[in-house]
Amino acid sequence: MYLELDQKNKQNMAIIDSEGSKITYGEVLSFVNKFRESVGQRALMFVLSRNCVGAAVGYLGAMANHVVPLMLGAGMDRELLETLIDLYRPSYLWKPVEMVEDEENVLLREYRYALVSTGLPTYLMFEDLSLLLTTSGSTGSPKLVRHSYGNLEAQARNISAFFELDSAERPMVDLPIHYTYGLSVLNSHLYSGATVLLTGMNVLNSEYWDFLKGEKASSFTNVPYSYEILKKLRVFRMDLPYLKTFSQGGGKLEEGLHREFAEYARDTGRKFIVTYGQTEGSARMAWLPPEYALEKCGSIGKAIPGGKLYIVDEDGREIDRPDTIGEMVYEGPNVTLGYAEKREDLVLGDERHGVLYTGDMVKKDSDGFFYIVGRKKRFLKLWGYRVGLDECENLIKAAFDVECACVGDDRCMEIYVTSGQDKDAIRRYLADKTGINSSAFLVHDIEALPRNEAGKILYSVLERREDK
Repeated sequence: MYLELDQKNKQNMAIIDSEGSKITYGEVLSFVNKFRESVGQRALMFVLSRNCVGAAVGYLGAMANHVVPLMLGAGMDRELLETLIDLYRPSYLWKPVEMVEDEENVLLREYRYALVSTGLPTYLMFEDLSLLLTTSGSTGSPKLVRHSYGNLEAQARNISAFFELDSAERPMVDLPIHYTYGLSVLNSHLYSGATVLLTGMNVLNSEYWDFLKGEKASSFTNVPYSYEILKKLRVFRMDLPYLKTFSQGGGKLEEGLHREFAEYARDTGRKFIVTYGQTEGSARMAWLPPEYALEKCGSIGKAIPGGKLYIVDEDGREIDRPDTIGEMVYEGPNVTLGYAEKREDLVLGDERHGVLYTGDMVKKDSDGFFYIVGRKKRFLKLWGYRVGLDECENLIKAAFDVECACVGDDRCMEIYVTSGQDKDAIRRYLADKTGINSSAFLVHDIEALPRNEAGKILYSVLERREDK
């Protein structure tokens, strides 16, 4: 069975959510059987997800019965949802009971969720297609990532191995489970027989900390933005006796912040683990073992067990020299099948064959540890010089202690900052660091950077702003 759920202790708690619901492994198996009786055939199902027991068991019921779920946020724009329904024609919807309309055909109600038949016919899909996720950063985009059963099982097994997970773990999961990162935390811990703590709250809510402490969470997993908030909340001074592991992914963590959390973990006997991944790689593809958190500060580490990382130049030739920048390539069983942009694409087979060109520009040190420099497409050519937008963001953050985001084209770099900094000072600073005339930089004030539910900056929103 999926994630070996049938091999877990049936009395052990599988999931507890902050809405007051909980479910044991035995009850998960009972639900899987009920779900099978209600559906009974391979089909496409949209899951309108929240971080709660209901959404999670709907996903597990589908996966265990070879129904293909597309994971979407329950709060997504209605018009975007209708566009996806028109494109992909799902036979079923799994959604919160309060979203069910009177005329809809409800087949099953469990854990505050309902299985709704759309009346749309099933159609042929690739036999190993298991799951669909939106591409990282997208909000209702028709472009989906196609997962196989094998790559999801491999990912759960590998994460369980290198995190040394067991049934005693109690991970706090506020990352949305309809995104790859949050879903990977859920999968790997259920594979390990642990108790997953699900919440839709974030670290700014006092109830979040009540839930974390009350349920004795053993690990915290989040993105760079949340770590920035944790520092402001003075997490280093909090009394968190059960929290043993801090894990970070979802983008590059600013080096100074990486060092502070690594030192905190060292000084308090905890683990700080940096990971790297993409939706196209079923989440995590690299990790920095906690014993190297300080020695290799700023690194994403090396490939996860069962995977391989290497660097290629613009002609696709492998680069062996240390400290030489190129595109990072990953090979492993967790690489996904490819993309889909319409329902006809769901019949497609494996188009990647275990190889993923990540689009991340990296370098590798003499010990084989990888460091992200920027995105392949996140570069401008200003005044004849190649300039990394991510690198400039990191420079500004470090020098001015401000949230910022950089976009632009080969004529001008547009810099958005949130705290009313001296714009001329930022322009002069970048000019000094890059050797490019300050007229190539334009700085804007913005109240808050646009972010998706996973905390990633929505650069496309900034690129469309009228003040550019």
